[in-house]
Amino acid sequence: MVPLFLKIAYRYLWKNKLFSGLNILGLALGMAAFLVITLYVSYERSYDNFDGAEQVFRVYLDYKKGGVYEPGDAQTYNLTGPTLKRELPEVTEHLRLYEFDRVTFVRGENVLEQPAGVLGEPSFFKLFGRKLLRGEGERLSQPNTIVLGKSLAERLFGKEDPLGQHLRVFYGPETQVEVVGIMEDSPQNTHFKVPFLIGFDTFKTWAAFSGQQELNWNQNNYFTYIQVDPRADIDLLREKITGSDYQKHEDERHNIEPLRDIHLYSDKPYEAEANGSISRVRFLSAIALIILLLSWMNYLNLTTTKSIERAREVGIRKVSGARRPQLVMQSLLESLLINLVALVLAIVLVVFLLPVFNEFTGTSLGLELLNASYILPFLLFVLVGTLLSALYPALIISRFSPARALKGKLPAGKRGFGLRQGLITLQFLGTVVLIIGTLVVMRQNSYLQNQPIGTELGHRVALRGAMLEAQADSVMLLRSEVLEAELERLPFVEAATRCTTYPGDGYDNLSSTVGMIFPNGTESERLLFYIYAAEPDYYDLMDMEFAAGGPYPDTREPLDPHIIINETLAREMGYVNLEDAIGGQPEFWGRPWTISGVIRDYHHFGLKEAIRPMVIGQRSTFDKVVVRLNPQAVSMASLPGMLDKLEETWTSVFPQSTVNLTFLDQQFEAQYREDRKFETAFAIFTGLGIFIAALGLFGLTAYTCLQRQKEIGIRKVSGASVMQILALLNKDFLRWVVLAFGLGAPIGWYIMNRWLQEFAYRTSLSWWVILAAGAAALGIALISVSFQALKAATQNPVNSLRTE
Repeated sequence: MVPLFLKIAYRYLWKNKLFSGLNILGLALGMAAFLVITLYVSYERSYDNFDGAEQVFRVYLDYKKGGVYEPGDAQTYNLTGPTLKRELPEVTEHLRLYEFDRVTFVRGENVLEQPAGVLGEPSFFKLFGRKLLRGEGERLSQPNTIVLGKSLAERLFGKEDPLGQHLRVFYGPETQVEVVGIMEDSPQNTHFKVPFLIGFDTFKTWAAFSGQQELNWNQNNYFTYIQVDPRADIDLLREKITGSDYQKHEDERHNIEPLRDIHLYSDKPYEAEANGSISRVRFLSAIALIILLLSWMNYLNLTTTKSIERAREVGIRKVSGARRPQLVMQSLLESLLINLVALVLAIVLVVFLLPVFNEFTGTSLGLELLNASYILPFLLFVLVGTLLSALYPALIISRFSPARALKGKLPAGKRGFGLRQGLITLQFLGTVVLIIGTLVVMRQNSYLQNQPIGTELGHRVALRGAMLEAQADSVMLLRSEVLEAELERLPFVEAATRCTTYPGDGYDNLSSTVGMIFPNGTESERLLFYIYAAEPDYYDLMDMEFAAGGPYPDTREPLDPHIIINETLAREMGYVNLEDAIGGQPEFWGRPWTISGVIRDYHHFGLKEAIRPMVIGQRSTFDKVVVRLNPQAVSMASLPGMLDKLEETWTSVFPQSTVNLTFLDQQFEAQYREDRKFETAFAIFTGLGIFIAALGLFGLTAYTCLQRQKEIGIRKVSGASVMQILALLNKDFLRWVVLAFGLGAPIGWYIMNRWLQEFAYRTSLSWWVILAAGAAALGIALISVSFQALKAATQNPVNSLRTE
């Protein structure tokens, strides 16, 4: 019996190619989108998900603001880990990591810059679940030792055995380390990618850490992780940690967060890397579910539409003795066949599209068909949805009266039609929400990228490098001055200046500190502010505007007392008239400083964060040079030669060094890369949802035209025009689209308004966005309905009336 049903189903589907193609296409697109998004969401949720990770927590700092503690830095003190392990029996192990922003390795003639890496302890392998391939990880407890990742070891040593070999390491001053182990490379789905670990105690002898070689409660630039006893009560442990005051700061406290939550739930200053976003994951999860549901609703509408045409077939089968369960079984087999073909097509689509998606998102997703724990729930979900979406058409077909079916009469009653109208309303409700979401995401990203940031980054290039030879500060100062002068002699360079960081450079090259005595004597112990250094001509080169005062004098002294502050810090100090701040002497780092000028607020970190209090001073040496290119001299043809000339100039002054060039505007805009990807993904999947919803409306229109074909024929014979019939048919559907808009608009507004609250600077949720979504949904509905309606309105009325 089943083979016969399958043969009949195959013949029917092959005969009705358009109907079958629309069904299969809609289902395949829905399943493919659902599978891709589910893979991505699963990947995002898989970060740091290794055996034992549930017992690992990161320690971070809370700061009191307005009497309430708020999450502060992701980093803590170098004493935090040892103290928690000593004082709290629930803590079984601790780990401290100090992150390098850039390290240069030298082995013979091989010079390799590595943009990441850490000082770490042997407990890293236990707390991060990383496997040591060779060597002795415990030797990291000794200074001047290193464990290399497998890929980094191959780049440095090729086919040689690295164990026991020595490397020269430059992080400012040089040190030498011995390779004591090789570990597996960091997986992509970890929040802290570690290509190498240098023994933590190396900082005690390394000149790069001069002045930081004591354990204390002053230097909060260390990541701290703890391993907790499985029997521990985490809530109680958190209370103990937040209630402690080991560091003796009443407006600051330690707190903990699960290792597995860091990637999606943490977005603090000084994160190890830019983390993901749980709101982004939730958005995509909702889109995946909406698209799949839309595809099933579309299938339901199209299948029900075609079921009316099979009335005579059903009547003949019933007269021939077919029972209702057999008819239901045949309909279900047809549905399963369509869904099976759609699922195969969806997998083929995913196989071809995943490489593009991976390149677009920077991930390495795979189908993971061999992972039963993942694929079986997916298949079960698709199977249940298939059965539920197929059951209603099967029951409708099996209920046809043989007498009415053989006469070719359509079944009476509007209950089924009302259900399909409800499905269309739900489809367009989801469509309206998706369109509103897409418009708001695009508008917010455009706002972030086009707002003035208070400084100019175009035609600015930063040069930096690692010195591979020991140099006294006085020699470094002299040669850096020579470099600056040589760069300014280049015909295409308008100006050059030196600094320790620049807008868009992130937190890595900024110092942060808490506590300041304001010029009026008020002490703010927990004011968090950021500090960097720049030459006096830096402000002119970056087009920064002074609200009061001006640049400090060019003394080139490392402890020159003059500083520049931004407007935000001036207001924190209580100044209403910013001119009054000039000459004021705030105190921090144990000494007074003199305010030389107040610059207008600018966005050092981008518009995704609020402007922070900022202090800029000067020093004798700098590790970056920023040049401003002449816009009239720069072109696509001349730019490569200019960059080569900048590198040659650097190398001529510092022959024993590396050099890197960075366009400031490109680096600043890179922080919005993930937002642009999210915007594009949102738009693509919204487009898919709209297309599937349009297919559903197309199917329901076909059903309506079929049901009302005699009415349309009578109206045409009675003199109705094509436009009148089009208006008649469109009116019935547009009211459901209007209802969908009325329900979907407030839902979309609420969801996207909540999403915008995550941004410190955000666009307004304008009324035209809601109206544009409604207009788009209405336009899609008109196009979908009018195609079938026009076909019915232009049909010869004789064809529909002669069967009566």
